[in-house]
Amino acid sequence: MSNRTAVDSEGSWFEPDHLTELRRRLPITYIDVVPVRTDIDGSVVEVGLLLRASGAGQIVRSIISGRVLVHETIREAICRHVEKDLGTMALPRIPVSPVPFTVAEYFPTPGVSPFHDPRQHAISLAYVVPVDGETAPQEDALELSWFEVDELLAESSPLEEMDGGRDLLVRRALAHVGAA
Repeated sequence: MSNRTAVDSEGSWFEPDHLTELRRRLPITYIDVVPVRTDIDGSVVEVGLLLRASGAGQIVRSIISGRVLVHETIREAICRHVEKDLGTMALPRIPVSPVPFTVAEYFPTPGVSPFHDPRQHAISLAYVVPVDGETAPQEDALELSWFEVDELLAESSPLEEMDGGRDLLVRRALAHVGAA
């Protein structure tokens, strides 16, 4: 966290019914994080994908994703979600002023964009974040696996196990860092 007061979680979360109503009426701001391991030259060599249950009850591969809270900077949101999904010892390298590699618009209606979230219209700022520390799946994640770039770009890839367009987001992330 920054030197300023910790994120005000009081008032940052809504009751489930209220959040459902807000999701029906407003786009919600999210962050998507593609965690990576790099070699000594800074080239991406592995991508971390989570395994979790989807809202539809399927087991899918996923990336780090979540809402930005009220009074929370983007940097703080990235740190919080990386820690929530990968653990406190993940040691992410987040720039002082994070700039997304793309913006993904998730729509509740399939086909409006390549990204789909049946719950809501979400605007997600997407980041590639190098991780240097020890990682382990946390909270609702069942597993964390690190895949080599070549493995993800192969014809039969773990990216096929992703839903909502997140496979495309990972491919865009790899292209952005020159690994695709």
